[in-house]
Amino acid sequence: MAYLKTHQPCEDCGSSDALTINDNRSTYCYSCQKYTPPDKVRTLHKPETKKQVNAKLLTGSYSAIINRRIKKETAEKYNALVDGDNVVFGYYGEGTEPVASKTRYPDKRFLIGGDWNKAKMFGQQLFPAGGKYITITEGEFDAMAVSQMFDNKYPVVSIRNGAGSAVKDCQAHFEYLNSFDNIVICFDADEHGREAAKSCAEMFGNKAKVVKLTDYKDANDYLINNQALRFTQAWWNAETFTPDGIVSAYELLDDVLVPMKRSKLTYPWEQLDNMLYGIRPAELVTLCAGSGLGKSTILRELVVHMMRQTDDPVGLMFLEETPERTLRGLIGLEMNKPIHLPDVDYTAEEVMEVYTAGDYENRVYFWDSFGSNEIERVLGRMRYFVKGLGCKFIVLDHLSILVSDQQNGDERRAIDMIMTKLRMFCQEMRVTLLLVSHLKRPEGKSLEDGAVTSLGMLRGSAAIAQLSDAVIGAERNSQAEDADERNRTRLRVLKNRFSGKTGPAGYLIYDENTGRLSTEEIAL
Repeated sequence: MAYLKTHQPCEDCGSSDALTINDNRSTYCYSCQKYTPPDKVRTLHKPETKKQVNAKLLTGSYSAIINRRIKKETAEKYNALVDGDNVVFGYYGEGTEPVASKTRYPDKRFLIGGDWNKAKMFGQQLFPAGGKYITITEGEFDAMAVSQMFDNKYPVVSIRNGAGSAVKDCQAHFEYLNSFDNIVICFDADEHGREAAKSCAEMFGNKAKVVKLTDYKDANDYLINNQALRFTQAWWNAETFTPDGIVSAYELLDDVLVPMKRSKLTYPWEQLDNMLYGIRPAELVTLCAGSGLGKSTILRELVVHMMRQTDDPVGLMFLEETPERTLRGLIGLEMNKPIHLPDVDYTAEEVMEVYTAGDYENRVYFWDSFGSNEIERVLGRMRYFVKGLGCKFIVLDHLSILVSDQQNGDERRAIDMIMTKLRMFCQEMRVTLLLVSHLKRPEGKSLEDGAVTSLGMLRGSAAIAQLSDAVIGAERNSQAEDADERNRTRLRVLKNRFSGKTGPAGYLIYDENTGRLSTEEIAL
């Protein structure tokens, strides 16, 4: 679709240049993000010139705005002129005369007149820079209402174009606003207003205070409902803004007074569990080993163990195998039979007994990956696992497939980006993520011949080690002549953010008849 006109004024939010008119006569505003189809576009009167705006606002007869309970003296102070069924708000620039106006129609449409680009915030011309308090509201009626509820004694201004442009307005007038000791932000009590208030407050740091409106949507509603006292109480109770993630020691004291408890969710192997102190929410645990050394088998043992210890669903993303193969592996472990192999005898009744007892139908979910494995697509599926299906644990096997699918040609950069997004996902969703990563081939003895793993072998980027809470290496000589040695895997904790304990973490023995991994006590 082509543009017929760009940088046009928006009737809905008052922006002077954010609206585009498309070639089919539909419109879209990049400030308030409103799309209007062709059959809904309405034409207002032609905007007034700066000269016409000036003449109207300076010579008009001001009166109370009855339906808003705005008194005449308040309306006149702020240059809010009643014009038939409409209200005209006066906007000033650097001089002493208005440079622009915003006309509000009864159907909530707006029309900009004059030189909007030179207009400051609504009411800004009334209050010189500096002072103890200034209040910022989301609309002109709210600014006048707050001022009136404080007997028109204190500085109150409004952003020009609604919540969508709040940050832009505050940035444009940052020096003026920041000259006050306290910047009180009083936006609407809806999602857009709260987000805009938070974004604006972050600009001013500990000078900012955010008013929490609990009884009505905005300040003017308090005035209309004769609740000035309740509003002023909310205003005085506005707390100094604290950015997300900042907490005081006092808020943490009650937790610290209680001895740390061991995680109820454990690893299935005692020595590894004693080093890592169990599995916790919001952790990213990376398992690494050479190719074909049993990483997926270890993961399936972990999944079965977690399912036995909790009632929580799990989300499984084994990108190198089909969901059927993964399900066979899980159920086979509980049956102590490798039913993913041919010539293994078992009955449908045995499968159903495990399936029913484990509530697989309601607790185990797979991603049948096909096509692109771009990270945003993968994160979208992971988010659905957590939010849509209630999963507390996600298994992602493996990182290398995601890296190869990012199509940016830079493995190191791709790993940095993916690991950062996975780390943020774990923190946001409070979910445990078990991740598999391949290792680089070391010089000398190969990983497939039992070489010792290290963090330096992680592929491409230090981000894997830096952003994981724990890194577990698996070592096995898959080419050994002795069958017992071929089936023996040594675990090694390479990183342990929780306790700092690292080093050898015991041995696992693979039983070819049952498909299970069990521990073996060997002097280390």
